[in-house]
Amino acid sequence: MSSSPSSRPGVAAEAAPLSLCAREPRVPADRLVAEMVPPPRFDAVRFDTYIPDPGRPSQTEAVRVLEGFAAGLGKAPAGGSGRRGLFGFGKAAKTVPAGPRGVYLDGGYGVGKTHLLASLWHATPAEPALKAFGTFVELTNLVGALGFQQTVKTLSGHRLLCIDEFELDDPGDTVLVSTLLGRLVEAGVALAATSNTLPGRLGEGRFASADFLREIQGLSAHFRALRIDGEDYRHRGLPKVPPPYTDELVTRTAHVTEGASLDGFADLLDHLAKVHPSRYGALTDSLAAVCLTGVGPVPDQSTALRLVVLADRLYDREVPVLASGLPFDELFSEEMLQGGYRKKYFRAVSRLTALARDAGRLTGPSQPSPRPPDASPHP
Repeated sequence: MSSSPSSRPGVAAEAAPLSLCAREPRVPADRLVAEMVPPPRFDAVRFDTYIPDPGRPSQTEAVRVLEGFAAGLGKAPAGGSGRRGLFGFGKAAKTVPAGPRGVYLDGGYGVGKTHLLASLWHATPAEPALKAFGTFVELTNLVGALGFQQTVKTLSGHRLLCIDEFELDDPGDTVLVSTLLGRLVEAGVALAATSNTLPGRLGEGRFASADFLREIQGLSAHFRALRIDGEDYRHRGLPKVPPPYTDELVTRTAHVTEGASLDGFADLLDHLAKVHPSRYGALTDSLAAVCLTGVGPVPDQSTALRLVVLADRLYDREVPVLASGLPFDELFSEEMLQGGYRKKYFRAVSRLTALARDAGRLTGPSQPSPRPPDASPHP
């Protein structure tokens, strides 16, 4: 029997590369619930592994507040009927303190918000089955899979619900999430969320948020906002963006790297339109690397938002991305980067750039090929 194929360049793999475009995953509802835990990248993080920037006191303050928040969640069992407050578990309803029952981490991309949110999940003294962690997209997808009432029933027994990347993209999400979180708070579930947008300004620039002001203000009332300042840690002291590789090198690397996928960038964008974003995690199952040829400008906003979700799932799962074509900081047009979804796009660029650096180890001693001289930056 032959040995397993090597992930080192120059050792032929036993099978052709995988293809994301050939995958059409189906995700059962019970898997969606079971996977509501911190993703692999954040499985081992803790408060003491978060290194605050000495020049950014808001980072140290966030750790202090969240450690106290986690300690306060250990004072009573989960579940309830709205008779317990965040810091008053087990008391009669009349003694429950008024005000927010959750924390909301607001800050730019790359300041460690997800690290802190996952640390809170790990530090909360409750069994994993009594804590839920997921992105905003995953939460809304759970409602779609289970139905609203069953989602409320499933999550009402939890001690804590952590929501990463909290963003409202449409009016339907606004009403849905406002109602859901209100029901969960009534059941005694504590909330924690991260976002690049203050809770009172969710939806701004994306839809007529003023028409849903009551729902947005209702969401905001559930949280105490903590501002976290800082620069993107993923790029401190590093080159801005690695230069892209050649099609030949990307293709060759995909063929000699066990568990790598190989797709044309345009083909992948087309395929993402056929797969619901709730399945993008399953789309990346068991991948060792993603290899893409012909990366170019993203043609429209719907496509761009799907790519953002895929970038998040790849980053969560620590899947390196090796690509030819344009560098990732030229994916999105200036119009996109100045619009209502700009923070999502900047996050995607930041995360894809980090994964592109990770992919450098796949090429061995080979050096990246610079972009051809006639390739002009994306306007």
